[in-house]
Amino acid sequence: MVKLRAASAPLLIAALCVWSAAALAQADPLPSWNDGKSKHVILDFVRKVTQEGGRDFVPLDQRIAAFDNDGTLWAEQPVYFQLQFALDEIKRLAAQNPALKGKEPYRSVLARDLKGLSANGNKGLMQAMAVTHSGITTDEFAVLVRNWLASARHPTKRAYDEMVYQPQLELLAFLRANGFKTFIVSGGGVEFMRVFAEKAYGIPPEQVVGSSGSVKYRLSATGKPELYKEAKVEFIDDGPGKPVGINRFIGRRPILAFGNSDGDLQMLQYTTGGEGARLALIIHHTDAAREWAYDRKSQIGKLDKALDEAATKGWTIVDMKTDWKTIFPPGR
Repeated sequence: MVKLRAASAPLLIAALCVWSAAALAQADPLPSWNDGKSKHVILDFVRKVTQEGGRDFVPLDQRIAAFDNDGTLWAEQPVYFQLQFALDEIKRLAAQNPALKGKEPYRSVLARDLKGLSANGNKGLMQAMAVTHSGITTDEFAVLVRNWLASARHPTKRAYDEMVYQPQLELLAFLRANGFKTFIVSGGGVEFMRVFAEKAYGIPPEQVVGSSGSVKYRLSATGKPELYKEAKVEFIDDGPGKPVGINRFIGRRPILAFGNSDGDLQMLQYTTGGEGARLALIIHHTDAAREWAYDRKSQIGKLDKALDEAATKGWTIVDMKTDWKTIFPPGR
């Protein structure tokens, strides 16, 4: 038996403590999730579909997980972040060209008249999106989004790409560690989300499915090949459009889908309608102290029909207040 010098004992104890902490962290892949039903359902599902020889085993190429973005991977209150980008971009354009200030939608945006913008079937909001999301190349648009993310601040004083959910970052990493391919399937603009998705979530641009406007190939005045964004909606990846988008851009039915609103209902139905093991999850925003509490009557992220169907079909409802130890990443 090897005898340790007295001076070595404290060092050995410290090393064992560090090792024990690391081992404990490794043993729990979802440390920001409270130990409850939702966490157990996720862990059990992943265990079943990755257990070779098991009844519910799913081959690697079929392990597809689809996540909504707004309200599921990052916050969406008090307004959708892409809309806030459009509003801020209109202010920037009006400052550069004062002649725009008397025209719509610039006038209403500068007057902070969101009610007027949303009147007439949201015509003003559609104008705001059109003038800020078209008439430029895709590369120029990406630069605008990056600059906005670097400078704009959410009312909580955080950068918008810091309003991501820590428990979801852990879940994405856990799924990928178990052979899943993780996709964003969102009503947000695909070119908007692709700017930050890889840095924020570890999801590469080719695994982002979203709404899109018409894009036209052309040669610039100097002969450079480029893609030009037109003021024409091409595809809306929301509601019944989500299964269509999954089929068009992924080509496989997910075995796991995660949403938070009625806009995700059809994606959840489509996911659970397949054969074999399936998992549908819905975030219920219940934490007014750490985030926001809203569901059936909200103008943003309305959760009504999907909440009822989740109860009847046994989908997992993740209660933000009770299921998550923390909401946003610490120290960011």
